[in-house]
Amino acid sequence: MSRVLGLCHHMSNLIEIKGVTHAYRTKAGPLPVLDNLNVSVPEGEFCAVVGPSGCGKSTLTRLVAGLMKPDQGEVWLHGERVTSPRKTVGMAFQNPVLLEWRTILDNVILPLEIVAPRMPQRDREARAMHLLEMVGLKGFERKRPSELSGGMRQRASLCRSIVHKPDVLIMDEPFGALDAFTREDLWQTMRDLRAAEPFTCVLITHDLRESVFLGDQVIVLSGRPARTQHVLRVDLPADRTIDSLYTPEAAEMLHLLRDQIRIAQGRDGDIH
Repeated sequence: MSRVLGLCHHMSNLIEIKGVTHAYRTKAGPLPVLDNLNVSVPEGEFCAVVGPSGCGKSTLTRLVAGLMKPDQGEVWLHGERVTSPRKTVGMAFQNPVLLEWRTILDNVILPLEIVAPRMPQRDREARAMHLLEMVGLKGFERKRPSELSGGMRQRASLCRSIVHKPDVLIMDEPFGALDAFTREDLWQTMRDLRAAEPFTCVLITHDLRESVFLGDQVIVLSGRPARTQHVLRVDLPADRTIDSLYTPEAAEMLHLLRDQIRIAQGRDGDIH
């Protein structure tokens, strides 16, 4: 009943970050990172987060995942306050972090072994193979990570992050180490995955084009300690392609985001 009441109270927002303030303890004293931060992400939306380097973007993802607690304020997920790590959160990072001693298929099914230990192995493999086929990795499921290119490893990592159908997918610069063409190809793969496997997503990125192409909304954080400086609703077609980034509408949004980042860079930092 509490979950139902929580959902009613928070309406359609799956993620609610309310008045969150956080500082890291250092030898020189507290280092403020977030300052009364407020963020709302509706269920099913893709939220991109941008801001100056060191403003606390990655700290934000750890709070949503329940990997750390804020000094002040609250983080809510699905109408429940986040106070510990959540199994219903999937995560993807710049480094795919695949286990070399496991095949690609076995890497992808790993979350199912943890969150669904009683699930039959054939069902785990069927679920993983469905995703691998969607991202173009059918035929590579028995390969080891070292036998795949960087882009292919990142595709496998994406499959692993959503194989257990998480409520929220958190992505911390997952395409940052890839070349431009591979990155754009994976942007489209990401949109295809969301169309077939709806989920709520929070993406941390330094790439403004990436934020506009993938996002339903783009949140610009101020310099450290970070607050919500600007929220941009992305007014592009749902079936957008890379060509959509070359339209006047996209150019206007990118220009606005660039201006907001320049304003935010008035306060710099060194923590991501």
